[in-house]
Amino acid sequence: MMTKLSVNLNKVALIRNSRDTTIPSVVDAAKTAIAAGAQGITVHPRPDMRHIRPDDVLALADLLTREEYRDIEFNIEGNPYAGPEENGYPGFIELVQQVNPQQATLVPDDPVQLTSDHGWDLTGESNRLRVIVDELQQSNIRISLFMDPDYEQIEHAAQLGTNRIEFYTGPYADAFPNHGNILKPFIETAKLASQLGLEINAGHDLNLDNLETFCTEVPNVAEVSIGHAIITDALWMGLATTVAKYRTILDSVSSQ
Repeated sequence: MMTKLSVNLNKVALIRNSRDTTIPSVVDAAKTAIAAGAQGITVHPRPDMRHIRPDDVLALADLLTREEYRDIEFNIEGNPYAGPEENGYPGFIELVQQVNPQQATLVPDDPVQLTSDHGWDLTGESNRLRVIVDELQQSNIRISLFMDPDYEQIEHAAQLGTNRIEFYTGPYADAFPNHGNILKPFIETAKLASQLGLEINAGHDLNLDNLETFCTEVPNVAEVSIGHAIITDALWMGLATTVAKYRTILDSVSSQ
């Protein structure tokens, strides 16, 4: 299976927002990443607008509707329960519906979290979330749920009707290279997900060192979303060179 690379641009926006300026440009970063081999662009517009802002989402959506980018997927991540804010944040669902991306990744993060650090607990949550999943799917948006490698929760996700799951890979990345026991649940629940008809994404702290092992050992990974590591590596190697290196790893795994 070919594992696609979606580049998360949150950190580009974070750097820009540290000054009252327009640089670095999120749109220009997307163009550079795509030219270097990225097959998708990911953003996570949070209610506090600490990095990606609603106008960034609109600008990227406009870019990706151009003919030359017709094969590039747009993935918007966020908490589906996040509503409008006084700062101008329109609410996650409203923002997604404005641009109709190819994929929406639903994440159970708290507004004050620095980063997403756990998957959904769908026990008792499925009915509430099912309405949102159904609503977005009616707009031809593929839905991915951010999940831990837990058998029961993966079964709940399938019953809910999501198209994909995205594994939260933070524990694997933290343990690498002493990751043996931690990787096993990912392998087994990936097999279960595939049996249940779910496609598999993965993301969080995957990098040049641990990406190959994860995608080699865990079956049927359709897409990885990587941001922090790519932007960090780009400080030394440049964005285009960095994205190309990640693509080389994924292409190598896919050809095995």
